[in-house]
Amino acid sequence: MSDDVGLEAVKAVYNGPEGDLWELIMGHQIHIGGFQSSMDLSERAGIAGTSHGMDLCCCNGAGMRLLARFRDVQRMTGVDASSTVIERGKRRCAEEGLGERITFVQADVTDSGLPGGCADFIWSEDAWCYVVDKAALIREAARLVRPGGTIAFTDWVLGETPMSVEESRRYRAFMKFPNVESLAGYARLLAQNDCSIIEAEDTGRFSPWLDLYLEMVDKQFTYDALRILDFDMDMLRTVAGEMMFLKELAGSGKIAQGRVVARKRPA
Repeated sequence: MSDDVGLEAVKAVYNGPEGDLWELIMGHQIHIGGFQSSMDLSERAGIAGTSHGMDLCCCNGAGMRLLARFRDVQRMTGVDASSTVIERGKRRCAEEGLGERITFVQADVTDSGLPGGCADFIWSEDAWCYVVDKAALIREAARLVRPGGTIAFTDWVLGETPMSVEESRRYRAFMKFPNVESLAGYARLLAQNDCSIIEAEDTGRFSPWLDLYLEMVDKQFTYDALRILDFDMDMLRTVAGEMMFLKELAGSGKIAQGRVVARKRPA
């Protein structure tokens, strides 16, 4: 685990300009693949017309709004530790006329305090990489979902090719990841919590989308990115360099966007 990366460091990212920069580049859906990725995951998980879903690490609630609007999920509860993204999410839900169907809870996703078995499905997109204790997170997800319910998520995961110690340190320091799990590791944790794996695979999206983000910053959003960074050109060059490093890791099979769908065993 990185020595100086924990929940407070992650909250600082999404309460500050770094979170704004990611949203500039990636949109309201701050995950690789955006709308396409969300619809793909929801279809594979069979999430449509469901009564109640929970998004653990919900950020500004874009995933919940998509599920309510395009997958006819009747009610969503989002859990996140960052006050800034929660307040932003509440405003956006109200603006889109979805405020009555979407609730936000500010809490640690490994210990939410919410009732067990209350959700038809658990959802997350590219966010569990920020959680220190992955085992506690999966236990909480399995506790919150009802027997027979679904756990569906994407995440930044380890690839098939190992990183060097220095590559891992640099990757986690830039992204503020305390540690990174593999697809096999998530499968083990889910199995330990009475969940059967439906699929666990690399989406193949990582490298192409990194190309897209780099091109947008270079060709369209340069001024916008500089404004967020207080017009620090050196900082923008540093960020671009680290994103190129991410692309190199993805291209060599060392990191990936993983997609996991699991089902909690019936009681």
